Amino acid sequence: MNLDDIIVLSRDAMLVTLLTSAPMLLSGMLVGLVISVFQSVTQIQEITLSFVPKIVVVMVAFVVFLPWMVSVLLNFVEPLFGGFDKLVR
Repeated sequence: MNLDDIIVLSRDAMLVTLLTSAPMLLSGMLVGLVISVFQSVTQIQEITLSFVPKIVVVMVAFVVFLPWMVSVLLNFVEPLFGGFDKLVR
């Protein structure tokens, strides 16, 4: 395994990490933005008003996107385990 292989493997690992975390992060950010606008308009400054919906939406996004996230992760990991002897040399 040379330096180019390590760089490609690291890049792919970071891309998989970004792809698998993006649905939860984006949904939480979108709900946080909507709730912030709602709090600014109504002047309700309750901390649980922003915290609880974000947790619920992130959990729902996790359940909805879980099959896709597992397939992305497996597409990354299966070639690694299949060619482990080539990686170790």
